[in-house]
Amino acid sequence: MRVFRRSRYTLLSAHSLSITSLSAHAPCGTSSQATARASAMTVARAAGCAAFAVAVAMSASVQAKPAKHKMPKVPAAAPSATPLPAPLARLLAASKVPAGHVSVIVAKVDNPLQTRGRLAAPLISMNAKVPRNPASTMKLVTTIAALDTLGPDYRWRTQAFTDGQFDGRTLNGNLYFKGTGDPKLVPEEMEKFVAELHNAGVTNINGDIVLDRSAYSADIGAIEAIDGGGDRPYNVAPDALLYSFKAVSFSFSGNPNGTVNVNVLPPLANLQVSNELSSTDAGNCGDWLTRIHPTLNQGADGMYVARFSGTYPTACEDKDWNVAAPDRDRFFLGGFRALWQASGGQFNGNVRTGVVPPGAKLLVTHRGQTLAEVVHDMNKFSNNVMARQLFLTLGLPPDGKTPASVTRSREALARWLDKHDLSMPGLVVENGSGLSRRERISAAELTGLLQHAINSPTAQVLVESMPTVGVDGTMRNRLTGSPVAGNAHIKTGTLDDVRAVAGYVGTRNGDIYVVVSLVNDAKANNTRAFNDALISWVYENAP
Repeated sequence: MRVFRRSRYTLLSAHSLSITSLSAHAPCGTSSQATARASAMTVARAAGCAAFAVAVAMSASVQAKPAKHKMPKVPAAAPSATPLPAPLARLLAASKVPAGHVSVIVAKVDNPLQTRGRLAAPLISMNAKVPRNPASTMKLVTTIAALDTLGPDYRWRTQAFTDGQFDGRTLNGNLYFKGTGDPKLVPEEMEKFVAELHNAGVTNINGDIVLDRSAYSADIGAIEAIDGGGDRPYNVAPDALLYSFKAVSFSFSGNPNGTVNVNVLPPLANLQVSNELSSTDAGNCGDWLTRIHPTLNQGADGMYVARFSGTYPTACEDKDWNVAAPDRDRFFLGGFRALWQASGGQFNGNVRTGVVPPGAKLLVTHRGQTLAEVVHDMNKFSNNVMARQLFLTLGLPPDGKTPASVTRSREALARWLDKHDLSMPGLVVENGSGLSRRERISAAELTGLLQHAINSPTAQVLVESMPTVGVDGTMRNRLTGSPVAGNAHIKTGTLDDVRAVAGYVGTRNGDIYVVVSLVNDAKANNTRAFNDALISWVYENAP
């Protein structure tokens, strides 16, 4: 079986995984080859790369906060007759969450040549068939189906067209951007796009930027936020031309002279920052955000204005405020123009939505990062909009003649499940990210899917995309220093009233177990210790 780079596990056979050393993964990829313009864009490249790192990480930091929108009641199941091990049972009881509101499966991954890929009798099985809200563990469904359907090397295309003519280095006419829903069109990728336009002979643009989003059905961008917080980055809606997650990160650091530095990522040519902050030795960091009164608004002229006033405690060191930007067209324009001007290009036109006209000339086809790279960052940091973009890609036909829609993606997922004989009567998919109050899956269904995936050709990519316990992603601060740290890959799920973990645990004796825990209860937040103990127990005690 193929062994992929950046692996934490090496697939030794069709059924076993061996722990190897963890190698680094560079989330921003490799810079494009140097050109005459590349040196002028070095700062932009570094800023763009950092913008991605901050933006993708911030999606994890806010993932746990979609509150004020309670989950519909799910009938409680009778507690399973299979008891939990005593230490786990005590922790669950201490959480005050009824056993009937918890589903758990622990099952060994066996040799598919002996079991025909079927799941072995579970070591623990508790309320396994009850459909529950999985929160972000639903991303595993989207990831596994996409890796098998599209392949790890799949890349999204973003193209540039024109309806104008060249006059030397000047393009007299409009520049059209046509997207296919690239989840990771971040500043570094836009920088490459800019270089490709220059290589096509474009230096000056005498026309407008026209954004063609026809790859998605028109209703997709109108999706409401789960909790009404439209300015929260985790609520950003899918976009066929999504740029840098449509989010801005402001970072603050106090100076000894009483001033406060404010840095912005990604670079935006249409952003003004009003910084009236002063640093103070008084106070602590508990209320730092309310003390700086942050706002981000858009003026009638299309300019963004960020205002900060008040005091910033020097004890805070560096802090970040992450916010979803209003007006996706203006955000795309600001990001493109910042990098275009940094490269020596000129553009003084406007931006609008439209479609590429018949007969327009293709200038550039930019191919984004691979699906393997996308799911790595999507799952490590639980990025919701990336998952929603990926889910929509399942329903995007190769010829692009029919727009992607949630309905078409659900149909594509159903066909894939049927093809692989994966029966999931309890599965309900709203958007494929888990940021939903409607999505459902049972622990048994999720376990069966993970069993199928670990025996598939894309198992390596899946495993390395999942957070490593005690090491990185959303599990970086959990079970650190414990024996299981570095020996399990677990996707987490967090919503108000939901706590979930799902993934693979390598045991002391070298076996691999699938572990799934889905908790749906008003006191679900109390079960973090239970879920952590479950993962540790499997590592220490599973036969």
